[in-house]
Amino acid sequence: MSIDPAVARMYAENVRAKVIPKPHPAKLAPALVQKIREKVPVFKGMPLDCLNNTLLLGEHVSFKAGEVVFNEGDLGDSFFVLMSGQVVVEKNQQGRMVELARLGVVDCFGEMALVGLDARSATVRALVDTVTMRFYGETVDANATSASYIYRNIANILAKRLKESSVNLANLTNKPA
Repeated sequence: MSIDPAVARMYAENVRAKVIPKPHPAKLAPALVQKIREKVPVFKGMPLDCLNNTLLLGEHVSFKAGEVVFNEGDLGDSFFVLMSGQVVVEKNQQGRMVELARLGVVDCFGEMALVGLDARSATVRALVDTVTMRFYGETVDANATSASYIYRNIANILAKRLKESSVNLANLTNKPA
């Protein structure tokens, strides 16, 4: 019997999240919280005290240039916010990787895992040394106020991406053969 490595990784992360003690609530510098609120679309409009508490639950994760954050098809239970660096989003098309997007500071990715799609729809790889904040769906869902802002903002982000994709698709189909 073979165990899918993505499933094993997900279970290990869940165990780690339950075993490692959560940090004591603290306060981040108010100026930093305000800047994140203004610049990071997934936190847009969130009250400052709620945002501070949410940020304290994020896990800082670093990736070296070329390192894969997650692969297409992996099980997903979290999303990431880029604090520094740049990543590329790629999709496997008939055995070759096609670049879908390049994301930079304040962009988020992996958020589709929170809205019902368990398997990652694309591969994300760091282009340069990158620092992210990772937020687990369980953590987001545990605070109704935070969750309402995050999910509304994720819906807006996904709608914007869908609109851009529709324009790109229309442009591709209108090109002469």
